[in-house]
Amino acid sequence: MRYRGRVDVLPLDRQVCFALYSATRAVTARYRPLLDELGITYPQYLALLALWERDGQTVKDLGAALRLESSTLSPLLKRLEAAGLVRRERRADDERSVTVRLTPSGSALRIRAADLPARLLCADGLDARELAELRTTLTRLTAALDQLSGGAGDAGEASRDAESRDAVFS
Repeated sequence: MRYRGRVDVLPLDRQVCFALYSATRAVTARYRPLLDELGITYPQYLALLALWERDGQTVKDLGAALRLESSTLSPLLKRLEAAGLVRRERRADDERSVTVRLTPSGSALRIRAADLPARLLCADGLDARELAELRTTLTRLTAALDQLSGGAGDAGEASRDAESRDAVFS
């Protein structure tokens, strides 16, 4: 498809962002009934995954791990605390810092959640190798985007990038 003599890069089906968005919505929808069985939401599941990996994180560190702002993470943690899965504690040495710890119920939920990735894997049509490759590619994409947001390139780089995009979409 061409637009004004150039490859048209705007069709929806050519957008990486839309493919990522669609995949994210599909994965979240697939997880929803599995997580309903545990009484948690997908964002709560991600927070618990991070805490099961390393309990006793500060809210700041947990936010960094989950790539969430404090304004998003605080209500999520409040709901997990109300459900009896975590507790938040102000640090005695620094009142501004809050540590998040799993409760015994939060720790025990890990056992019930242990089969979720396998249950999702059975239904997604991708084998373990394909999923590992996808995760690696997405991790590289995230790192590249993070690096780009740290500084802007020069006009020559922007022009070369546009030519590369045209080649990808042609």
